[in-house]
Amino acid sequence: MENTQWFEQENFWLNYGPIMFDTQHWAEAPGIAEKICAIAGLGKGSTILDAGCGPGRISVELALRGLDVTGVDNIKPYLDAARESAEDEGVSLNLVQSDLRTYVSSQPFDAAVNLYTSFGYCSSIEEDMLILKNIAQSVKSGGWFVMECLSRENAVRDFTAGEWFERAGKTVLTEFSVEGAWEGLKSRWILIDNETGGRIEHEFVQRLYSAVELKRLILAAGFSSAEIYGDFAFSPYNEKAATMVIICRK
Repeated sequence: MENTQWFEQENFWLNYGPIMFDTQHWAEAPGIAEKICAIAGLGKGSTILDAGCGPGRISVELALRGLDVTGVDNIKPYLDAARESAEDEGVSLNLVQSDLRTYVSSQPFDAAVNLYTSFGYCSSIEEDMLILKNIAQSVKSGGWFVMECLSRENAVRDFTAGEWFERAGKTVLTEFSVEGAWEGLKSRWILIDNETGGRIEHEFVQRLYSAVELKRLILAAGFSSAEIYGDFAFSPYNEKAATMVIICRK
C-alpha cells in the first residue's frame, strides 16, 4: 500500500466528482437515508459510520434525521465539501480523513454503510477484505451494515462499450472493457471542457464480485448474516435488479 493508487489522488476527485455526484444522485439521498434508518432501526442519537462518505451526500441526510454520523474518507476536499454541506443544513458531522484499509473505530457504531459502489477499487482482494474486516470491527455486536454496489451480474447485463453525455459543463466520453473472465470492468473517462476545449482523461479498473462472492467475503469478515436484494425496498435480486444491496448483521 506504499504506492498511491488512483482513488487516493485528490485531483481525480476534484475533476471527476461533479460528473459522478450529479444532481440526480443528490436527489436520491433523502430516500436512501430514510431506507437505511428503517432497515437498521435507527433513530435520534443512533451512531452510524459512513465508510467512504465522499462529499457527504448520505451523511448529511442521516444527520438531518438526528443520527450521530461519522464520515470517513481519504480525500480532504470531499471532507471539506461534506463539512460545508452539513453547516448549510445546520447539522454536525464527525469527519475523519483516513484510509478504510486501516481505519477501525475505537467506539463501535450501531450501523455502518458503504454506498454508491465505493468498493472494489483496491489492487488486491486482500485489501478489499481488509476494508470489510475493519468495518465489521467498527460495528457493535448485533449492529447493521448496509452495502450498495455494482455486481458482476449487473455489469454483464448492462454492459456497453461506451457512451457520451454532457454534464457539469463538460462533454463526457466513456469507454468500457472487460478485465479477465469478468473479474473487473475497465473504465476510461474523457472530459472535454465545453468552454475551453481542455481535455483530461483517466482509466481505472473496478473489481467485480458476484452477489454470492461478496456475501461470502462479508461473512468471512465477521458478520453473522448477509441478505441480498435488488434495491433498498427489498426487491428480489434477480434479472430485474436495479442494483445490489446487501444487508448485514454483526
